[in-house]
Amino acid sequence: MYSNLLGEFLGTMFLIILGDGVVANVVLAKNKGFNSGWIVITTGWAMAVMVGVFVAISAGAPQADINPAVTIGKWLVLGVYTAPQAIATMIAEVVGAFFGAIVVWLVYWNHWAPTEEPGDKLAVFSTGPAVRSTVWNFVTELIGTMVLLIGVGAIFSGATTVPDTFAQTVPNGPALGLGPYLVGALVWGIGLSLGGPTGYAINPARDLGPRVAHQILPIPGKGSSDWGYGWIPVVAPLLGGILGAMVWNAVF
Repeated sequence: MYSNLLGEFLGTMFLIILGDGVVANVVLAKNKGFNSGWIVITTGWAMAVMVGVFVAISAGAPQADINPAVTIGKWLVLGVYTAPQAIATMIAEVVGAFFGAIVVWLVYWNHWAPTEEPGDKLAVFSTGPAVRSTVWNFVTELIGTMVLLIGVGAIFSGATTVPDTFAQTVPNGPALGLGPYLVGALVWGIGLSLGGPTGYAINPARDLGPRVAHQILPIPGKGSSDWGYGWIPVVAPLLGGILGAMVWNAVF
């Protein structure tokens, strides 16, 4: 259990270092990547997921969820975890995200003060809606997370292993080592296709841990951490994780 928690902690930490890092590169003033756009952000997050999964696995977390929405779906629907294991795993993921955000804050130390807009500083740490609407922002995050869970289930399904003669040697989906690349591609697709309305948190740890970091870190001119919205990218992905796992389990 210890190695699993360490792996989830480190994997989520690297997810945020690279994911929040690419946002910082794009939105903070006087950066090499300043104003380079949404394609750069979604690509950076895809790479962040890929690396985070590899780090988690190599550090002792074979499930490599790095996302409480995935963990809760595996717990309540698929029975992969017991309640204590699932809760401890989700806490490790949130804490890892918090420390990953601190690393990004340190790396971009010289770029906080020159950035005038407080919303850009918050965007480095956590998501926000393009058009604020509680119901539709919630629906967007719910659907995005369901797509994530169903996609991950499909990627690691034995049905995706071809030809059939390989079924005994590779019973759990893609060839060994290919899974993290495919999950990264899935997140890339979600960002490109569904990410516009809310910034596609689809991961409570990804949003909550860094938002807490934003709240407590001494960032010049940072403004509000927007907790009025902050519950949506936590609750909606958790519900989406459960529903997505239920759909995949029932249909596929």
